[in-house]
Parts: sequence; structure tokens; C-alpha cells
Amino acid sequence: MDYRPPLGFKNPHLQTIYPTLFRRVPLITRTRERLDTSDGDFLDLDWSTHEVPDRVALLTHGLESNSRSAYCQGMAKALVANGWSVLAWNFRGCSGEPNRKLQSYHSGATDELDIVLNHLWQRAPDAQVALIGFSLGGNLTLKYIGERRSSVDKRICAAVALSVPCDLKTSAHRLEALQNRIYMHRFMKMLREKVREKILRFPKEIEDLGLDKMRTFAEFDDVYTGPIHGFSGAEEYWETSSCRQFLGHISIPSLLINAEDDPFLSPLCYPHELADSNPKLFLETPKYGGHLGFIQFEKDKLYWSERKTLDFIQEASRN
Repeated sequence: MDYRPPLGFKNPHLQTIYPTLFRRVPLITRTRERLDTSDGDFLDLDWSTHEVPDRVALLTHGLESNSRSAYCQGMAKALVANGWSVLAWNFRGCSGEPNRKLQSYHSGATDELDIVLNHLWQRAPDAQVALIGFSLGGNLTLKYIGERRSSVDKRICAAVALSVPCDLKTSAHRLEALQNRIYMHRFMKMLREKVREKILRFPKEIEDLGLDKMRTFAEFDDVYTGPIHGFSGAEEYWETSSCRQFLGHISIPSLLINAEDDPFLSPLCYPHELADSNPKLFLETPKYGGHLGFIQFEKDKLYWSERKTLDFIQEASRN
């Protein structure tokens, strides 16, 4: 099932921007639950059901996004229509309310995903789970599976990751390109706003170290993301958190979908050799699709990536 874009939608930037601006999806994960964490913070979880589920798709969103994004809800719509319950969780500070701690989230924080999974199984101890991650959330999902090697919980039947910056360093530099300025500007604007809010609440722990002059992830991660989360700077953060180094250790059926024309991704984000050597890692690299695009205009209003994800986890669940 190869992806064929609709007429006029071969442009990668149109694929990337159109769903964000124009796609309208009904809210599927309506039931919000606040999970208090052991360090005095919280995570907001959005469920599609009040019932105790037996099959759950756990959705992990991307950088400066949230559980109610069009791509999360589009995926949730496809899943619920085919018998899956959905839990879409929000990173710290991404649910519409600032989190309580200085630390928020980052690309490699798999301990957060583990907290959510353990909570899910407290509610539904026998639930079969499929992990689905988008962009940064895809990196985190694959890192979680890979770093656990063969000790992944048997209740996790599959993982799917879409538009994943498998190598954070080269992807960060890729976004510095002139043609990608629109994306970098948007990300940096949101990140600067969050740091300014943190400065007001934690003046003894964080200060303005040239926020207005920062234009790239390299500058921001070196001063804020890295040190705040225990890394020496951007280089150590990127090296430690990139999922690419863990892909060879994946031990459950895992699908990685990265479009060849994704403006966010570097050549190292297409790990063909690792997929060839690991029978559990399946790599799809459609010619078109942009970043979290894969647009289709069908009667059911599902996108190609949602059909592909559903087919993959349905097969894994049966097996």
C-alpha cells in the first residue's frame, strides 16, 4: 500500500503545513485524567473511554504539540472505529497548563512513557498495548522499545513511529536550512515563551541567557534543554537521546514511517541498514508525505499513515 498524494499535494511543505492549519477532526479522547507524579508534578492523560479497556493504543505527540492535535485525533479516530481504546498523553507543560517543576520534557525522557504505561496497567492490568509516537514522540517511543531490548513488557504488542528525527543532531541542523526557517521560527517562539514563564516562577534556578538572540535548537538546547534535564549541553543531550542507536535492539514488531521528502529529517533518519538487519524493525520511506502529512481525501477522512498504522498493529495484535 504505497502512498500516493492527492493532485497538487506532492510539495513537502504543503504536506507538512496543510493538516496543521486546515484539518478538522472531532475530539476522540474526551476524558481527561490528571496523573500526579512522584516528584510532585503531573501528567494529563486523555482517554477515549470510561471503561476498562482490553486493547489500548498509547499516543505520544511531538515537540510543542499536545494530545488534541489533528494528527493525534485523526489517529485516534481510526483506532476507535476499529475496536481500540486510545490514551493520548501530554508531555509536562503541553496540556494547556504549566507543569509544576522547572524540568519539562525532552526527546529521550522514556521514564515518562514508563510512568504512563504503568498507570495504564494499574487501571487495566491485562490490556494489550500498541505504542504510537509522532516526531519527537516517535523518537521517544523507539528509544523506549530499543533500550529495553528483550525485556519489553509482553503486553506491548507493537510500536509505530511516524516522521521521526532518529538522529537529533543532524535533524536539528537540517531545520536551520533557509527553506525550513518557518518551522524553526515557530518552534523557537513557543520554546522561548515557555522559558520566560519558567523564569518568572523559578528566578533562582533559571535566568534569561540571551533568549531573544537564540534562533536554533543548537543554541537553545545547549543553554536550556540540556542543562535543565541533566545533560552538559546540546551535544550530550542529542547523543544520549537519539533513538537511532537503539534501533538494532528492538525486539517487538515496530514500524517506522519517514517520508523521503520530510523537511525535518537528515539522511541518518532513514536507517535502512538497521532495518535490514533487524527482523522486528520495519521501515517505510514513501517518496512523498512531508512531516506528519500523508494527506488523503477519502470518504472516511483518514490519512494514509493512519490506515498503515492500523493495519500494522492489527496484525501484530492478532499474532
